[in-house]
Amino acid sequence: MRIKHLVLALAVAGVCSGGAQAQTEIQWWHSMTGANNDGVNKLAADFNARQKDYKVVATYKGSYPESMTAAIAAFRAGNAPHLLQVFEVGTATMMAAKGAIVPVAKVMADAKEPFDPKAYLPTVVGYYSDMQGNILSFPFNSSTVMFYINKDEFKKAGLDPDKAPKTWKELRAAAEKLKAAGRQCVYTTGWPSWMHIENFSAWHNVPIGTKQNGMGGLDTQFTFNSPLHVRHIAMLGDMAKNGLFTYSGRRNEAEARFASGECAMLTSSAGAQGTIGRSAKFAWSLNYIPYHDDVKGAPQNSIIGGATLWVMGGKKPADYKGVAKFLAFLSRPEVQMWWHTTTGYVPITKAAFEVTRTSGFYDKHPGADMPVKQLTLHNPTANSKGLRFGNFVQGREVIEEEMEAVFAGKKDAKTALDEAVKRGNEILRKFEAANK
Repeated sequence: MRIKHLVLALAVAGVCSGGAQAQTEIQWWHSMTGANNDGVNKLAADFNARQKDYKVVATYKGSYPESMTAAIAAFRAGNAPHLLQVFEVGTATMMAAKGAIVPVAKVMADAKEPFDPKAYLPTVVGYYSDMQGNILSFPFNSSTVMFYINKDEFKKAGLDPDKAPKTWKELRAAAEKLKAAGRQCVYTTGWPSWMHIENFSAWHNVPIGTKQNGMGGLDTQFTFNSPLHVRHIAMLGDMAKNGLFTYSGRRNEAEARFASGECAMLTSSAGAQGTIGRSAKFAWSLNYIPYHDDVKGAPQNSIIGGATLWVMGGKKPADYKGVAKFLAFLSRPEVQMWWHTTTGYVPITKAAFEVTRTSGFYDKHPGADMPVKQLTLHNPTANSKGLRFGNFVQGREVIEEEMEAVFAGKKDAKTALDEAVKRGNEILRKFEAANK
C-alpha cells in the first residue's frame, strides 16, 4: 500500500510539474520605480490570475537608458526579454535595431487579437506609428508635461489659488510675488529638454527639426535655435539669475521638491500625480503648461512622453501569442482606467477615458482629465505630433548640458542653443550613416 501511495504521489507530482513547465513565461523588463513599480507588478499579477497558460514576470532593469542598453545586449546574446519598456525618445533607436524588434501590429495580427489603431488617442498612436500608420510599439505609460501649483503658497503670497498662471508672463509675475513672500524655490522643472524644447515647440506649433521632426526620414536637421527658442531659454536663464527659477536636474528630481513643499510651482510629467497626491501636505492643482501669448496659434497641443512596450525578436510563435494576450489585457478599458487613476498616466484609449469620465472620477478629482485635454486640445500638426530622432537619448543630453550652461550664467541662450544644434546634428549624422 505504501508503495502504491508513493507511486501515486510521484505521478501526481509529475503531472503538476509538467503543468508548471507547460506554462509559458513572458519576461517583461521595465524602468518603473516607487508606486509605479507596484502598479506594474499588480498588472502582471492580475493578468496571471486570469489565465493559466502564460505567466508575465515583471523585472525592474534600471533607468530607461540602462534597460534599453541591457535589452539590446541581451538580444545579441540570445536571451532578450519578450517585452521591453522604452521611453519615447528611444523610438528611432529601437526602429533601427534590425531584427531586434517585432512590430506590435504584426504580433497582434498574427495572434488574431483585436487591435484597432483608431481606438487609441491620436497623439499617442501617431507618435509610435510608421509612415504607413502601422503601430510599432504598444502605448503603455503615456504622459505629457503639466503645470503644478501649490495653492497654499499662492494664497500666502496674495495670489488667487484657483487661477494658475496661463502664460509665461503671468508665471514670472507669480514667481516674483512668491519670492517676495519668502519662498526660496518658486519654480522648478523636471525633464528640462522634454518640457522646454520638445513640448515647448509643439505647444507653440514650431518645429524642433526638419522632416516633420524626424518622422519623415533620417536626413533631418535640428532647428531649436530659432528666435523663439532663444528668447524662451534666455528668459529661464534670467529667471534663474534672479532667484525665480531653481534648476533641479535632468530627470524627475524636481517632482520630489514640489511634493515636499519646497518649490511652489512645477512643470513635469502628468505621471507624477500619484506620488504628489500621496506625499503632498498641501492643496495643489494640475494645469495646462504656460505659453507665450504673442505667438500666433499657441497653444496648439502638447506631446506625449513616458514609454511604450516593444516586442523583442527571436522568440517562439507560442510566446508571441502570450505577449499578444497580455497586450490585449492591458488595453481593456477597466485596466487602463485603473492604471490612469492610480498613477496619473493618461488612458491610452478613448474608451478608457470615457469609462473614467462616466465613473465620476474627474468630478471627484478636478483637473485629472487635464493631460488628455491638453494632448488633444487641437488636432496634431507636423510640428506637434511627436518627434523621432536617432540616438536622441544622447541628443537630449547635449541639449540639457547646453541649457545648464545658460541656467548657471556661463553662456548666453543663443550661443548655447547654436552649439546644441551643432552637436545634436553631429549625432544625427552618425546615426544616419550607421543605419543607411
